[in-house]
Amino acid sequence: MANAPDVVSAIRELTNTKQLERTELIDLLKDGLHAALVKRYGPNVRAEIGIDELKGSIRIVVLKTVVETVEDPGTQVSLEEARFEDPDFEPGDVLEEEVPFDQFGRTAVQAAKQRIIQRVREGERTRIREEFSDKVGELLSGEVQQIERGKIVVMLNKFREAEAIIPYRDQNHREHFHQGDTIRAVLKRIEETPKGPRLILSRADPLFVKALFKLEVPEIQQQIVEIRATAREAGSRTKIAVSSRDDSIDPVGACVGLKGSRVQAVVNELNGERIDIVPWSSDPERFAKLALAPARVARVFSDPESKTIQAIVDEDQLSLAIGRNGQNVRLASELTGWKVDLYSSREWLERGGEGPLFAPLPAAPEESVAHVALTEMKGLSPELVAVLEQAGKKTLQDILDLEREEVDQLPGMTADLADKMMAFLNEMTEDGGADDDSQENAGAGGAATPA
Repeated sequence: MANAPDVVSAIRELTNTKQLERTELIDLLKDGLHAALVKRYGPNVRAEIGIDELKGSIRIVVLKTVVETVEDPGTQVSLEEARFEDPDFEPGDVLEEEVPFDQFGRTAVQAAKQRIIQRVREGERTRIREEFSDKVGELLSGEVQQIERGKIVVMLNKFREAEAIIPYRDQNHREHFHQGDTIRAVLKRIEETPKGPRLILSRADPLFVKALFKLEVPEIQQQIVEIRATAREAGSRTKIAVSSRDDSIDPVGACVGLKGSRVQAVVNELNGERIDIVPWSSDPERFAKLALAPARVARVFSDPESKTIQAIVDEDQLSLAIGRNGQNVRLASELTGWKVDLYSSREWLERGGEGPLFAPLPAAPEESVAHVALTEMKGLSPELVAVLEQAGKKTLQDILDLEREEVDQLPGMTADLADKMMAFLNEMTEDGGADDDSQENAGAGGAATPA
């Protein structure tokens, strides 16, 4: 029996720090000692290794076959030598040769140690893959271990052995963290490296916002409410589109929470980033209207072939629809997956005033508008057109700037016809159907966090 308490104690300490089970400890130690035996006796060595962890002892027995002529000293022993141990040995018998642990020497012990370390690392890598392979898109928390060359190295709370980093491009550059700070981020992907799997975390990806809402909104956890699309410019603004599998649950209201408590918790984690929450729609035109919130959209046309949306907004809504540096329309385009082109109502009228604008611009817009006859306008009755033509008003351009007093003074104009005339002009130049759409949006429960 060879006592090796120091070796067993060292191995136990190593494996305990790696959170290995007791049975795994024994297997690793046996595997490492077998590697040392191979180094000493050759690849065909047969041995029995007994380890008593409580006593701190190791018993190693090498098994050799008794033969007349030895061809492999590592696995065979001569009959003469075997009978020196026991006269009753015959060829084919097995001699048990106990090997004192201290005879292994420094090299053999080092070989055992290397094998154990290798197995420990392989076990760690396997556990990391098993633990996190199905957690992409989930929130992880930890402590900032260090910041090197722009990336943040994170020590996770529940799996400290895992290598986790937040690359520079996945950081919100309006945030600043220091060593020792607590940090939360979403698992974006698992990256394989020569040293094993590396967890790539992100605080800039739209996945981070989705994970935060899942944490704050029970309906999302229960899969009643679903975030169908996201668009984000980290540190500035995010748009999310939500739908509900239960008609009795308003998806926008569920995400906003009572007095805005749920969305505000997400905003706080994002350091004040603005969040627009809109209902999702399978109709691209309706979805585009909702996605351009908080701007009110008068009319929308779509071209499925080019996946292009043309949205017409009133003059006072144009800057809101575009957003600062084009951010609002850019995020709306990303949210819907369609290219969104914005036009003011005046520009729309100058291009023709009816139907989509996918055709190329006319060479002379003013002349084109001048030739739009009132008889071609669907909103004017034949009786009203006749009165206008009698007064010399034959094109759309002739009536766009008329005031009520001027209309009342036209020959043959009645109060009823004048009302219809002004309603038509108001719809063309001011409302453009925006009131109906704004009511539709309000009914859908669109919401946005304060700027």
